[in-house]
Amino acid sequence: MQVYAFGRKILDSNVEEEKEEGKKGFIECLKVLEGELGDKPYFGGETFGFVDIALVTLYCWSYETLGNFSLEVECPKLFSWGKRCIEKNESVSKTLPHQHKIYDFVLGLNKKPKART
Repeated sequence: MQVYAFGRKILDSNVEEEKEEGKKGFIECLKVLEGELGDKPYFGGETFGFVDIALVTLYCWSYETLGNFSLEVECPKLFSWGKRCIEKNESVSKTLPHQHKIYDFVLGLNKKPKART
């Protein structure tokens, strides 16, 4: 799924144009996901399922902070879905790291010199 490729640009790029391109593509992907979610509480309907498990990890990464955008503004239904997944499912809230820990981790990675290929 391209959402991860665009997210990678947001997290890894030090070039503002690349980061902006990643942000734009990432938000477009999220809007597609939001359209699929529609007015359902979860992607599978009334119950938390496999697709929710696969996508909820996007919610805790620091894309918003590093990409300088608000998920709540750009995709309000997806934002509510993420909160619902974490608040209503103890297994999710205990498994996912806090956004601040992810942010610190990504900043640490960006400070390390990149390996030459």
